[in-house]
Amino acid sequence: MTPTKFVDLLHKAFGNNIQLPLAFWYDNVPIANTQKSNGCLFSLLDNARKGELITLSKDIIGCGGGKFYTGFSNMPENVPHLVSIQEKYRRTPHEVLFYIRQLDVLLATKEYLNFVRVDKLDSFKNIEGLIFYATPDILSGLCSWANYDTLGENAVFAPFGSGCSVAISMALRENRRDGEKVFIGGLDPSVRLHLHNNELLFIIPNSRWQKMQHTLEQCCLYNTKAWTKVKERI
Repeated sequence: MTPTKFVDLLHKAFGNNIQLPLAFWYDNVPIANTQKSNGCLFSLLDNARKGELITLSKDIIGCGGGKFYTGFSNMPENVPHLVSIQEKYRRTPHEVLFYIRQLDVLLATKEYLNFVRVDKLDSFKNIEGLIFYATPDILSGLCSWANYDTLGENAVFAPFGSGCSVAISMALRENRRDGEKVFIGGLDPSVRLHLHNNELLFIIPNSRWQKMQHTLEQCCLYNTKAWTKVKERI
């Protein structure tokens, strides 16, 4: 499927008010000269949502956790203490370390991480995944689509973790094992500051996208009574 075709199908399924997703991939060639951020990498993605090309690297991402979860550095020593004692997202630093070990974060093998809104994308070749910014109604449609062709009880997984660990680290891990999970992200308060108050993230790893791209027109998002009514208010 071409990006142009996908955008057309999304508009037919959700209407023209859907926020088009971002595609992301690693490369040794940057697609933009993005200015460094001292905070969350999701603050840099605001411009990607508006259609700008964004390139991240170890020198551009200012957050230590963001550098780690994107594979551009090893884990900073202060992360377990920060996440547990200061942010209070886990009971103990030991539990933070346990969570991170489960993520199996690998160092990036390429220098840059590029983000492009899909209507600005040339092709889906080599992408790692898609990131949707979804309101509750759109999230309902995306979850319905993701569950259409699978009987797995965890087709849609909603883990608690930093925005970048869910959107990037988990998507990469799923790709490495050719998995079929998609993820709901944006649940932790830290990343909420960089999202609208009525939206969450919905991440489709490339390993799952290879199948889901063929089922969009087959699922309930096309020509069903219930979804037609939901679509009218999106």
